[in-house]
Amino acid sequence: MDPRVAPTAPLAEPVVLVVMGVSGSGKSTVGALLAGRLGWAFEEGDALHPRANIEKMTAGHPLTDEDRYPWLEKVAGWVERRLDQGENGVITCSALKRSYRKIINRRRSGVVFVFLSGSETTIGERLAGRHAHFMPASLLSSQFADLEELTQDEPGIRVDVGPNPGVIAQQIIDQLGLKPS
Repeated sequence: MDPRVAPTAPLAEPVVLVVMGVSGSGKSTVGALLAGRLGWAFEEGDALHPRANIEKMTAGHPLTDEDRYPWLEKVAGWVERRLDQGENGVITCSALKRSYRKIINRRRSGVVFVFLSGSETTIGERLAGRHAHFMPASLLSSQFADLEELTQDEPGIRVDVGPNPGVIAQQIIDQLGLKPS
């Protein structure tokens, strides 16, 4: 575990965890486990993609920044609704670039990015075994090419995808000082 930001006290609430990383890193599985253990609202960020984005990716074409913008706005809207309602939440979103994360965290408070990090080889092997997803393994290289890892000035942590999802979820809970429900 290589934390980018290691909180010294429990996180202020409300907070929304944005579970980020390339396709196949385990965002959906880990995000759902986190939300379940914490008793927080959960949103699968891929469900917010416009139909045209899904069709483009299914056809094996990487999304452009222009394609992603309406989707990122929907992700940011979900985050802001949770915060406005005083609710904690977990949402998945690749959030590959710093500019994308700026849209999601445009308020500059209440968001913590949880970067699920792994090698292209490890994640590629996972994608090869996944069959019920619109994102083909052929697009993984384009995601790694776009990936800009979290920097010290961004609110977030980096967690290795090597362990099983339950262990990863617990590492995140422990590292952020969260209290399961």
